Amino acid sequence: MTPRTSMATRDVAGAVARTLTLGYGIGTYIFFFGTFLYLIGFVGNWVVPKGIDDGTPAASTGTAIAINVLLLGLFALQHTIMARPAFKKVWTRWVPWHIERTTFVLLGTAILAFMAWQWRPLPEPVWRIENSLAAALLAGISLAGWGIVFVSTCLIDHFELFGLKQPVSYALGRPLEHPAFKERLFYKWVRHPLMLGFLIAFWATPTMSQGHLLFAIVTTAYVLVALQIEERTLVYLHGEQYRDYQRRVPMLVPFGPRRQG
Repeated sequence: MTPRTSMATRDVAGAVARTLTLGYGIGTYIFFFGTFLYLIGFVGNWVVPKGIDDGTPAASTGTAIAINVLLLGLFALQHTIMARPAFKKVWTRWVPWHIERTTFVLLGTAILAFMAWQWRPLPEPVWRIENSLAAALLAGISLAGWGIVFVSTCLIDHFELFGLKQPVSYALGRPLEHPAFKERLFYKWVRHPLMLGFLIAFWATPTMSQGHLLFAIVTTAYVLVALQIEERTLVYLHGEQYRDYQRRVPMLVPFGPRRQG
């Protein structure tokens, strides 16, 4: 094989690799965004074929609780492990940088889709708001929570967070530019508005079934634990800049306590 032929072969192989990487990133993002929209309907019992209170009940309440907690725990475990710098350091020895985050998002989204599919309903109501105005207000607050989640991702870097920016940068031959740490909009009021948005979306509901309550309790517990781990990671990444941010801005509740010291 002549050097010119060899170079041409490499160019073709590189173009194929870039095209496949781009397709992988776009396909994963579409899968994620569709699942995200489905999750909004799932939690609120809106529009989607199977909401949180729909489906075939388990043989017993205990079985339903065990299955549902296991499904939520699987998602929590995947996120807790794969998001840590120590895991990424090992993981990226085999997975290239341009698809590392994309693969993380793909696995997390697949678990969410599986959870919605296999969720066992516990439809007995814990509370039900009969007043139509109050019910509409709570539904609106829940949707506002989802809106806070989406806007919060855009305030940091939506497409990097969900694994699309990396393969696009690779496909275009551009260096990946990581977002700088900035305090904008919601991030001036709380350090983790994305998680606050989730909690609002999960708890604000005119009808709280036993299954929905279980979902809200387990996800809230996970958020509170995960944020402690995430805070340590952010200090590791941003150092004194983030420590100063901790001292000035509450973690989750606006006007709540700041970190001392």
